[in-house]
Amino acid sequence: MSQERTYFVYILASHRNGTLYIGVTSNLVKRIWEHKNKLVEGFTKKYDIEKLVYCETTNNINAALLREKQLKKWNRQWKLELIEKENPNWIDLATEYYKKGSDIK
Repeated sequence: MSQERTYFVYILASHRNGTLYIGVTSNLVKRIWEHKNKLVEGFTKKYDIEKLVYCETTNNINAALLREKQLKKWNRQWKLELIEKENPNWIDLATEYYKKGSDIK
């Protein structure tokens, strides 16, 4: 019997109303840890984007990839409204997982 996998579509921010990054992963804890510890080369490392401000889940990788593409095409205001609706205080949703610089749980 195969285990169903969960996929995460997430939005990271540099700070409230700051630079945004949208991604997809099957291991959210590990991926956010990589972003927070600057192990992901490119955009998030360059612009210090590491605060998890929004996340949604699905059990279908194709749905996750489509949602990621959809969100990336949205204008900035729509993205900000989505974050504000679900996380009005822009709390880092990953703080419950670990602290910056710690090992992955």
